[in-house]
Amino acid sequence: MNPLIQYTIAQFEEIQDGYPWVGNSFASKLADVDADLVFKRPLEGLHSIAETISHLTFWRKEALLKIKTGQGSKTDDCPENWLPNDILKQKGWEQIQKEYDDTLKELITLLKNKEDAFLSQTYYDIDFKGDYTYSFLVNGMLHHDVYHLGQLGLIIKFLKEKNP
Repeated sequence: MNPLIQYTIAQFEEIQDGYPWVGNSFASKLADVDADLVFKRPLEGLHSIAETISHLTFWRKEALLKIKTGQGSKTDDCPENWLPNDILKQKGWEQIQKEYDDTLKELITLLKNKEDAFLSQTYYDIDFKGDYTYSFLVNGMLHHDVYHLGQLGLIIKFLKEKNP
């Protein structure tokens, strides 16, 4: 049985396109944004919407690798962690969104096929230089998503005030 995993999957789905307790989901936040704003930074030193979504996708891909192989390959210092807007513009907003959505679907598919005991198994985390449980990874990914969901709210608010 996997009630813990099912609960975690439900949380990922809720913050993606449901009605989370914290307010808006990613889908509802992003639906209100004009595509011409996604590559703009709201303030100097803050990331754009596209940079933030790309960053989330980067870490999801890394989590998928850890689940599949027991070890990741990236660290916080990797340049792909925060790709700049000029590179992301070449990829295009539609592709950035597609990769983001696809990685969530893949994560959910991988987790659905696991038993709760999987969460107690360990993987090697190259960034933290040690062995950690998959529970640490999966819950960390969920926390990471919620953290950046809040940031997106602020980014969007600033962008809309600057670009009425």
